Amino acid sequence: MNNTKISNAKTAVYGSQEMLHPAPTSVIPEHSTTPEIAYRMVKDETYAQTQPRLNLATFVTTYMDDYATRLMNEAIAMNYIDQTEYPRVAVITSRCINIIANLWNSPEEGESKTGAVGIGSSEACMLGGVAAWLRWRKRRMEEGKSYDKPNLVMSAGMQVVWEKFCQLWQIELRQVPLTNEHRTLSAREALKHCDENTICIVPIAGVTWTGLNDDIATLDHELDAYNKMTGYDIPIHVDAASGGFILPFVNPEWKWDFRLKWVKSISTSGHKFGLVYPGLGWVVWRDRSYLPEEMSFSVNYLGAEVTQVGLNFSRPAAQILGQYYNFIRLGWEGYRDIQRNSMDIARYCHEHIGKMECFENYSDEVVNPLFVWSLSKEYERKAKWTLYDLQDKLQQGGWMVPAYSMPKDIDDMVVMRIVVRQGMSRDMADMLLKDIESAVAELDKLKHPTLSREAYEHKERQRGKVFTH
Repeated sequence: MNNTKISNAKTAVYGSQEMLHPAPTSVIPEHSTTPEIAYRMVKDETYAQTQPRLNLATFVTTYMDDYATRLMNEAIAMNYIDQTEYPRVAVITSRCINIIANLWNSPEEGESKTGAVGIGSSEACMLGGVAAWLRWRKRRMEEGKSYDKPNLVMSAGMQVVWEKFCQLWQIELRQVPLTNEHRTLSAREALKHCDENTICIVPIAGVTWTGLNDDIATLDHELDAYNKMTGYDIPIHVDAASGGFILPFVNPEWKWDFRLKWVKSISTSGHKFGLVYPGLGWVVWRDRSYLPEEMSFSVNYLGAEVTQVGLNFSRPAAQILGQYYNFIRLGWEGYRDIQRNSMDIARYCHEHIGKMECFENYSDEVVNPLFVWSLSKEYERKAKWTLYDLQDKLQQGGWMVPAYSMPKDIDDMVVMRIVVRQGMSRDMADMLLKDIESAVAELDKLKHPTLSREAYEHKERQRGKVFTH
């Protein structure tokens, strides 16, 4: 006989039978339960995780004001692609693209700029890459030349999306090494990797690994001479996942965008420094001629003819509304003030960490609201711990501050990174710095080396330990 008690609306949450059994992991439960119990089971499972604003590893927005959150919650059921049902969402999307394009000094004439929305900057990057590949392939076909060996050139400081793109589209990824002498993309070294099969060069505004910016203006200048000398037509796609919403407000005079001749497309993340909750990316092309027609797909089974550019079809509309809300609510001045505050707090942390005897900042300057540091060479020789141990100590206090090895050719260097986002105050920065100092003091008392330190002595490759499941 089955004696399982079925919960009803009168059942106290922690008096329910469900709370005596583990959460389902492989099969759907046989019986229904109340929304209160279902909510609490999921809530309790995630309760012990770090607070989002203490996660200094992620670039993703973890704070929006109450009205933005309310607006997005009210739009949670809206599917962007259902333009017959939600026609104004398409209008708002176009407005957002126009605003972003003009923010990046688009030269395109007319009321509507050429761009697309993505689930995140990864999709936006891929759309920019696909467009460059299709344009290159078409040109090669018209010239009667082979088009089976495309390649893409960028620095080893790339985000993993570019590995995905090149793997999925079978494009050779030519990585320009980062070195202690060249800590960002070297234009001359990049051009050495180029040939007639190069679909584009991808500099980065806001390198994930370091927080630095590639010198896009110099690359554009040298690429112009290179294209004239060779007769090639190699374009630039700027991966501005982070910098796209930083540079226009913090360094508006810095030329990295469509003011440069060979920049034909730019992608960014709306859910990073665009200040929107996760699930939003944007890509803009110089003008419509750079968006191949093959990338537009139309369907008529949603009640009207719908044309879309994207790898995904259905996608949330809420994030788009959140982006437009921010544009209205914050305005240019609001974005400027938030990004400047983030920069100031990043510089404050950078200065204080740089003054600690055991640390050494990777760069003297903070150009985006993030930076990395390592153990100083002198300190590292005598320490009984590594930065992986410091990561573990900080995680015990709720902080997520990642430790990781740098890209190939400098992968013997281990660094830590802080990403400062909207929602981090000066008081939070002081708490973090105090916790770092306390953790270091505790680690310095060790009489014997940690397991991580022993692995370091044996030159074993290590990774930060983050609990995921």
